[in-house]
Amino acid sequence: MACKFCGPKLSLCGLVLSVWGIIQLTLMGVFYQIGAVALLEDLPLEAEGGHHSIDSFVATVEAGYRQNAINCWIAALLYVITLVVSGHQFWMNNRSSVSM
Repeated sequence: MACKFCGPKLSLCGLVLSVWGIIQLTLMGVFYQIGAVALLEDLPLEAEGGHHSIDSFVATVEAGYRQNAINCWIAALLYVITLVVSGHQFWMNNRSSVSM
């Protein structure tokens, strides 16, 4: 037996926010994966003692882009879970209002 734990307005809000989060974070993950220069300032580039060569700086930047892309995709998957839960709650609320 499934239970309702949020109302119709909250479940609809969760649906809308989840869809927006999935779209935004998936696109950001793609842009991090391709190395978009506009996102460079969001990378963790602090290194102990600084960078002594251009190769070490490039390697740090590429690793930062990869890690941020993975983080965005993980967050998008968490939004998928939120979408499923919110969709279920929305369905439960609408089903109970139709059956009454």
